[in-house]
Amino acid sequence: MNTLELAAHGPVIPVIVIDRLEDAVPLAEALVAGGVKVLEVTLRTPVALQCMEAIARSVPDAIVGAGTVRNGVDAKAVREAGCHFAVSPGYTPEIGRACQDLGLPLLPGVATASEVMTANADGYHFLKFFPATAAGGIPLLKAFSGPFPDVAFCPTGGITVETAPQFLALPNVKVCGGSWLTPSEVVKARDWAAITRLAQQASALRR
Repeated sequence: MNTLELAAHGPVIPVIVIDRLEDAVPLAEALVAGGVKVLEVTLRTPVALQCMEAIARSVPDAIVGAGTVRNGVDAKAVREAGCHFAVSPGYTPEIGRACQDLGLPLLPGVATASEVMTANADGYHFLKFFPATAAGGIPLLKAFSGPFPDVAFCPTGGITVETAPQFLALPNVKVCGGSWLTPSEVVKARDWAAITRLAQQASALRR
Protein backbone atom coordinates (compact mmCIF):
# COMPACT_ATOMS: atom_id res chain seq x y z
CA MET A 1 0.00 0.00 0.00
CA ASN A 2 1.17 3.46 -0.92
CA THR A 3 0.17 5.87 1.85
CA LEU A 4 -1.35 8.19 -0.75
CA GLU A 5 -4.04 5.52 -1.19
CA LEU A 6 -5.26 6.38 2.31
CA ALA A 7 -6.71 9.61 0.95
CA ALA A 8 -9.12 7.63 -1.21
CA HIS A 9 -10.99 6.45 1.89
CA GLY A 10 -12.13 9.89 3.08
CA PRO A 11 -11.05 13.45 3.74
CA VAL A 12 -10.00 13.03 7.39
CA ILE A 13 -7.73 10.61 9.26
CA PRO A 14 -8.48 10.70 12.99
CA VAL A 15 -5.50 11.05 15.30
CA ILE A 16 -6.44 8.83 18.22
CA VAL A 17 -5.13 8.58 21.78
CA ILE A 18 -6.50 5.58 23.71
CA ASP A 19 -5.93 5.26 27.44
CA ARG A 20 -7.99 2.11 28.09
CA LEU A 21 -7.62 -1.10 26.11
CA GLU A 22 -11.32 -1.88 26.47
CA ASP A 23 -12.16 1.30 24.54
CA ALA A 24 -10.15 0.37 21.45
CA VAL A 25 -12.56 -1.88 19.57
CA PRO A 26 -15.82 0.00 20.29
CA LEU A 27 -14.11 3.30 19.40
CA ALA A 28 -12.88 1.89 16.10
CA GLU A 29 -16.29 0.40 15.37
CA ALA A 30 -17.96 3.75 16.05
CA LEU A 31 -15.61 5.54 13.65
CA VAL A 32 -16.09 2.94 10.92
CA ALA A 33 -19.87 3.15 11.39
CA GLY A 34 -19.58 6.87 10.66
CA GLY A 35 -17.67 6.27 7.45
CA VAL A 36 -14.11 6.75 8.75
CA LYS A 37 -12.03 3.65 7.97
CA VAL A 38 -8.43 4.91 8.21
CA LEU A 39 -7.44 5.17 11.87
CA GLU A 40 -4.17 6.55 13.24
CA VAL A 41 -3.69 5.24 16.78
CA THR A 42 -0.84 7.10 18.42
CA LEU A 43 1.97 5.53 20.43
CA ARG A 44 1.32 7.88 23.31
CA THR A 45 -0.09 5.54 25.97
CA PRO A 46 1.11 2.31 27.61
CA VAL A 47 -1.71 0.33 25.97
CA ALA A 48 -1.32 1.76 22.46
CA LEU A 49 0.25 -1.34 20.89
CA GLN A 50 -2.38 -3.60 22.43
CA CYS A 51 -5.09 -1.28 21.13
CA MET A 52 -3.68 -1.42 17.60
CA GLU A 53 -3.53 -5.20 17.74
CA ALA A 54 -7.10 -5.45 19.05
CA ILE A 55 -8.46 -3.18 16.32
CA ALA A 56 -6.52 -4.97 13.58
CA ARG A 57 -7.86 -8.31 14.81
CA SER A 58 -11.46 -7.40 15.62
CA VAL A 59 -12.46 -4.57 13.23
CA PRO A 60 -11.80 -5.91 9.72
CA ASP A 61 -13.18 -2.82 7.98
CA ALA A 62 -10.67 -0.56 9.71
CA ILE A 63 -7.32 0.35 8.15
CA VAL A 64 -5.33 0.75 11.33
CA GLY A 65 -2.09 2.67 11.40
CA ALA A 66 0.31 3.81 14.09
CA GLY A 67 1.09 7.42 14.91
CA THR A 68 4.06 8.87 16.81
CA VAL A 69 6.43 6.29 15.28
CA ARG A 70 9.87 7.75 15.97
CA ASN A 71 12.45 5.03 15.28
CA GLY A 72 13.07 1.54 13.98
CA VAL A 73 12.06 -0.11 17.24
CA ASP A 74 8.67 1.61 17.09
CA ALA A 75 8.25 0.63 13.45
CA LYS A 76 8.96 -3.05 14.12
CA ALA A 77 6.56 -3.08 17.09
CA VAL A 78 3.64 -1.55 15.21
CA ARG A 79 4.24 -3.82 12.23
CA GLU A 80 4.04 -6.82 14.52
CA ALA A 81 0.85 -5.38 16.06
CA GLY A 82 -0.82 -5.59 12.65
CA CYS A 83 -0.66 -1.96 11.53
CA HIS A 84 -1.07 -1.22 7.83
CA PHE A 85 0.93 2.02 7.91
CA ALA A 86 2.98 4.28 10.17
CA VAL A 87 3.00 8.02 10.75
CA SER A 88 5.99 9.87 12.19
CA PRO A 89 5.94 13.34 13.80
CA GLY A 90 9.15 14.26 11.97
CA TYR A 91 11.51 12.64 9.51
CA THR A 92 14.95 11.06 9.70
CA PRO A 93 16.62 8.76 7.17
CA GLU A 94 16.71 6.11 9.92
CA ILE A 95 12.93 5.92 10.27
CA GLY A 96 12.55 5.99 6.51
CA ARG A 97 14.93 3.07 6.00
CA ALA A 98 13.45 1.10 8.89
CA CYS A 99 9.95 1.30 7.44
CA GLN A 100 11.18 0.46 3.95
CA ASP A 101 13.04 -2.58 5.27
CA LEU A 102 9.87 -3.74 7.05
CA GLY A 103 7.63 -3.09 4.05
CA LEU A 104 5.66 -0.70 6.26
CA PRO A 105 4.20 2.29 4.39
CA LEU A 106 5.22 5.53 6.11
CA LEU A 107 3.60 8.95 6.18
CA PRO A 108 6.55 11.03 7.41
CA GLY A 109 6.16 14.31 9.25
CA VAL A 110 7.73 17.54 7.98
CA ALA A 111 7.53 21.20 8.93
CA THR A 112 10.21 22.87 6.80
CA ALA A 113 11.45 22.90 3.21
CA SER A 114 14.64 21.13 4.28
CA GLU A 115 12.65 18.29 5.83
CA VAL A 116 10.55 18.00 2.66
CA MET A 117 13.74 17.68 0.62
CA THR A 118 15.22 15.09 2.98
CA ALA A 119 12.07 12.96 2.80
CA ASN A 120 11.89 13.39 -0.99
CA ALA A 121 15.49 12.22 -1.34
CA ASP A 122 14.50 8.96 0.37
CA GLY A 123 11.54 8.43 -1.92
CA TYR A 124 8.70 9.98 0.10
CA HIS A 125 6.39 12.40 -1.74
CA PHE A 126 3.21 12.20 0.39
CA LEU A 127 4.03 13.88 3.69
CA LYS A 128 2.40 14.79 6.96
CA PHE A 129 2.66 18.55 7.57
CA PHE A 130 2.96 18.84 11.36
CA PRO A 131 2.21 20.78 13.48
CA ALA A 132 0.15 22.32 10.71
CA THR A 133 -1.34 25.40 12.36
CA ALA A 134 1.69 26.23 14.50
CA ALA A 135 4.16 25.69 11.64
CA GLY A 136 2.51 28.09 9.22
CA GLY A 137 -0.79 26.56 8.19
CA ILE A 138 -2.37 27.38 4.85
CA PRO A 139 0.12 30.12 3.86
CA LEU A 140 3.06 27.75 4.21
CA LEU A 141 1.31 24.96 2.30
CA LYS A 142 0.62 27.44 -0.50
CA ALA A 143 4.28 28.44 -0.46
CA PHE A 144 5.37 24.78 -0.62
CA SER A 145 3.37 24.28 -3.82
CA GLY A 146 5.87 26.37 -5.80
CA PRO A 147 9.16 24.51 -5.20
CA PHE A 148 7.45 21.17 -4.51
CA PRO A 149 4.75 20.73 -7.18
CA ASP A 150 5.11 16.92 -6.99
CA VAL A 151 4.56 16.70 -3.22
CA ALA A 152 1.20 16.09 -1.51
CA PHE A 153 0.46 16.77 2.14
CA CYS A 154 -1.68 15.60 5.04
CA PRO A 155 -1.77 18.59 7.42
CA THR A 156 -2.22 17.60 11.06
CA GLY A 157 -2.15 19.59 14.27
CA GLY A 158 -4.54 22.32 15.35
CA ILE A 159 -7.06 21.60 12.59
CA THR A 160 -10.77 21.65 13.42
CA VAL A 161 -13.94 20.64 11.61
CA GLU A 162 -14.37 24.35 10.80
CA THR A 163 -10.89 24.88 9.33
CA ALA A 164 -10.46 21.48 7.66
CA PRO A 165 -12.34 22.50 4.47
CA GLN A 166 -9.92 25.42 4.00
CA PHE A 167 -6.97 23.02 4.09
CA LEU A 168 -8.72 20.46 1.89
CA ALA A 169 -9.35 23.14 -0.74
CA LEU A 170 -5.61 23.39 -1.42
CA PRO A 171 -4.45 21.42 -4.48
CA ASN A 172 -1.49 19.89 -2.61
CA VAL A 173 -3.60 18.66 0.32
CA LYS A 174 -5.12 15.21 -0.13
CA VAL A 175 -6.45 14.52 3.38
CA CYS A 176 -6.33 16.09 6.86
CA GLY A 177 -5.43 14.59 10.20
CA GLY A 178 -7.60 15.54 13.13
CA SER A 179 -7.97 14.78 16.82
CA TRP A 180 -11.40 16.39 17.00
CA LEU A 181 -13.11 13.14 15.95
CA THR A 182 -12.21 11.46 19.24
CA PRO A 183 -12.42 14.06 22.04
CA SER A 184 -10.96 12.67 25.26
CA GLU A 185 -14.04 13.50 27.31
CA VAL A 186 -16.32 11.71 24.83
CA VAL A 187 -14.10 8.63 24.74
CA LYS A 188 -13.85 8.65 28.53
CA ALA A 189 -17.67 8.70 28.72
CA ARG A 190 -17.80 5.88 26.15
CA ASP A 191 -20.33 7.84 24.11
CA TRP A 192 -19.82 5.85 20.92
CA ALA A 193 -22.91 7.31 19.26
CA ALA A 194 -21.33 10.76 19.55
CA ILE A 195 -18.12 9.44 17.98
CA THR A 196 -20.12 8.06 15.07
CA ARG A 197 -21.81 11.44 14.56
CA LEU A 198 -18.42 13.19 14.52
CA ALA A 199 -17.17 10.64 12.00
CA GLN A 200 -20.19 11.20 9.78
CA GLN A 201 -19.59 14.94 9.94
CA ALA A 202 -15.95 14.49 8.96
CA SER A 203 -16.80 12.08 6.16
CA ALA A 204 -19.10 14.68 4.65
CA LEU A 205 -16.35 17.29 4.31
CA ARG A 206 -15.48 18.14 0.71
CA ARG A 207 -11.99 17.81 -0.71
